[in-house]
Amino acid sequence: MDETQINAIIEAVIRELSATKPASAPPTAAIQPSASALTASPMGAASNLQSSTSSSLSIDLPDPTLPEYRYKPRVRNPKDSEALKAIIASTTARIGVGRAGPHYNTYSLLLFQGDHAITQDALMRDVDQKLLDDLGLFTVQTKITGGKQEYLLRPDLGRLLGDEAKKTIGEKCVKSPNIQLVVGDGLSAAAVEANAREMFPVIINGAKQAGLSVGTPFFIQYCRVGVLNDIGEALKPDVVILLIGERPGLGRAESLSAYMAFRPKTGDTDADRDVVCNIFQNGGTNPLEGAAFTIQIAQKMIKHQASGVKLKLAAK
Repeated sequence: MDETQINAIIEAVIRELSATKPASAPPTAAIQPSASALTASPMGAASNLQSSTSSSLSIDLPDPTLPEYRYKPRVRNPKDSEALKAIIASTTARIGVGRAGPHYNTYSLLLFQGDHAITQDALMRDVDQKLLDDLGLFTVQTKITGGKQEYLLRPDLGRLLGDEAKKTIGEKCVKSPNIQLVVGDGLSAAAVEANAREMFPVIINGAKQAGLSVGTPFFIQYCRVGVLNDIGEALKPDVVILLIGERPGLGRAESLSAYMAFRPKTGDTDADRDVVCNIFQNGGTNPLEGAAFTIQIAQKMIKHQASGVKLKLAAK
């Protein structure tokens, strides 16, 4: 919304409020509505304002998350407008957004709020059960029992499988496969939904073509990366591959990671793991490529009997 539109709204409001003042009101009351007018018809002023301005003025803004508005330069009177457009097109960072005095302008504020809402939705909702059914995944849970709030406050519990989960995977899963594929919600349900369907068949078929056996896949709710250790202890696979939603950023909730470890066990840390991260369409690692990279790393792990830092040293 530019200054002309803002000034037009202000003038329309002043005209409407001035029209409702009592006849005996002093000049200084020109912009105050009368008490009787507010009492008699609380909506009257708003209705009259709408009718008086609707023909020539709209105060609605277009959706700021649409690409044509998200990346529109909003710096007033830029020295080189074409260079500004080129810089904005080269990054997803929030640049060239302009300002209103020391503050964000309205478009930037609304875009921030919209993107923040995307982040919250991805973090707080559950993965669509239909996706899990389509992929043939049964669900187990970590030691989190208090829902999302406990999950966010107790990451240590998200790294441990519950007793019921250990019993279930012990009954349903193949023991000691070359590859154990697992999906975890992590911090973004949207990331799992955006990428797992494409990655799943590529990883399974890629492993089989490489002559590697694949265990029974399953889904872990309230999952953190460290749960790899409990999976390794329970099923004794050569390599565990965990597809898990990454921490969402503003407006970016579909980024997935594939964490991997060779024969993970209690006490292992991030130094003992490898990861293919930032997996998403249009800007990240393509899901199909991410799945292919994951199998290539798994093959290296089995060849060198190591993962993480040890794998890097062994593969030199």
